[in-house]
Amino acid sequence: MAGTLPFGRLDGRRAFVSGGARGIGAAIVRSFAARRWVVIADLDVAAASELARETGAHVAGLDVSDATAVQTVMAQDGPFDIVVNNAGIDQHAFFTDTSVEDWSRLIAVNLTSVLACTHAALPAMQAARFGRIINVTSEAARLGSRGGAVYSAAKGGVISFTRSIARENARYGITANAIAPGPIRTPMLEQAVAKGGDKILQAMTGATLLGRLGEPEEVAAAALFLASDQAAYITGETLGVSGGMGIGG
Repeated sequence: MAGTLPFGRLDGRRAFVSGGARGIGAAIVRSFAARRWVVIADLDVAAASELARETGAHVAGLDVSDATAVQTVMAQDGPFDIVVNNAGIDQHAFFTDTSVEDWSRLIAVNLTSVLACTHAALPAMQAARFGRIINVTSEAARLGSRGGAVYSAAKGGVISFTRSIARENARYGITANAIAPGPIRTPMLEQAVAKGGDKILQAMTGATLLGRLGEPEEVAAAALFLASDQAAYITGETLGVSGGMGIGG
């Protein structure tokens, strides 16, 4: 509508952001908090509380891979109009050097948490006939990752799940989309660079057309758009925020 401020109609809607204490999640919380009531769901309660003091968000100390705990928090603090499934962990190791325990942990945080939070949020969204599901995946899901096979597999599952949820819930006015970041300047990436040195950093930036790392705020801008009424006709999509990673030069 002409004259409408961007994203203005999101005022008052309630958002749930998993893994919201740091990095991309914190940038999303900051972006959303100016416009709506936000819950930061994170195991790092200290970091989440610090961000909450800054933004006015609410904190839920929560293991989002625990479906029972997620249901409890959603019932207490919801219902939610917007759910951003951002929680994620990585483990850089060749597949033959990983264990079943490693696989379980990576899949639980990167995929099971997405299922748990979405499952808990959808009934209220369906009743309200409105909802925005935004899942943070990775370009590794589409390209594969040397030293990140299980992570890539879990994030690939997020893309397939997003498409299925979009198909199942379109009739309720619910959209489901994914964001696929490339190398973003986050604590998780900084740990990888500290371990691998300049060689890792050069490989990451060299894989993008723009030749640089992305910033968490650039991913947050995509999440804010997908949550808005301006994106009401977009569902089942995966939006790359990766500086052209995988396109080729």
